[in-house]
Amino acid sequence: MTVRWGIAGPGAIAVGFANGLQLLDDAEIYAIGSRSADRAKDFAAQYGASAAYGSYEDLASDPDVDAVYVATPQSRHEQDTLLFLEAGKPVLCEKPFALNRAQSQRMIDAARERSLLLMEAMWSRFLPAYRVLAELLGEQVIGEPQLVEADFGFHQPFDPDHRLYDPERGGGGILDLGVYPVQFASLVLGTPTSVVAQGRIGQSGVDEQVAAVLGHAGGELAVVKAAIATNLGCSARIAGTEGTIEIPAFMHCPGSLTVVRGFEREEIDGSWEGDGLRFQVEEFHRCLAAGELESPVISHAETLSIMGTLDQIRDQIGLRFPGE
Repeated sequence: MTVRWGIAGPGAIAVGFANGLQLLDDAEIYAIGSRSADRAKDFAAQYGASAAYGSYEDLASDPDVDAVYVATPQSRHEQDTLLFLEAGKPVLCEKPFALNRAQSQRMIDAARERSLLLMEAMWSRFLPAYRVLAELLGEQVIGEPQLVEADFGFHQPFDPDHRLYDPERGGGGILDLGVYPVQFASLVLGTPTSVVAQGRIGQSGVDEQVAAVLGHAGGELAVVKAAIATNLGCSARIAGTEGTIEIPAFMHCPGSLTVVRGFEREEIDGSWEGDGLRFQVEEFHRCLAAGELESPVISHAETLSIMGTLDQIRDQIGLRFPGE
């Protein structure tokens, strides 16, 4: 079966997604939806899509669209995802899943009420290096993880019109970039029992840099950082009772990882060819064919947990978005 995809929001991430779809034999870039008819037509022409719509409502009403990829700003994720679910379309929604946990819960409830597949496009989880990492953790090659460190950030010159500095579009570091370190910590240690965070809110009203310590019941800790005005290492490290695992920059899409035990270092290849966004689509197609409503790689429960952690961090640094 070929899955005919609709893409909502023809922005930069949608370009990577479309490039990834072109590498799959069972995927077709079928329709593009945008609030700008011209943008939709240009994107459709670039990728040979059959249909282009100047509204998301028109995309949702197309009976030939089998699934929709929501690539709109995170401030729109809830409303757009609900629109497509209500039209009977399975949805792959970009990360962060929504602005907050409450919105995420409503999205998941709507999907379950309609028995439709809904998955967060946490593309990192589906990459070869992350698959290897999950296996290594399951085999306890470094013993019991005790401390996780992960950060992602860069210096984006201030521009009030840039999406990262725009509170109306859910800008700032913690949601757009911090979601990667937080999901990494979640993969290794699960849901934290405590969150302590500090950050700086900039002149446009979004967080420019944030650091948080996530505590766990057994005393395990995760230190996560995100920034849009400061260059960070963009790497990650897991310290266990019997060794460490190092994830090089960029930690959200690494081509390798290194296992260190005593004086022994083993670098494990996790590279790939083509656009890495295709791996999440392969899992989405598998779930679709199997009739599954969520992926075990990034379950609904974990998506809600991650969003809950992000909520706590934002609460502690005083960051709220318009409409919340």
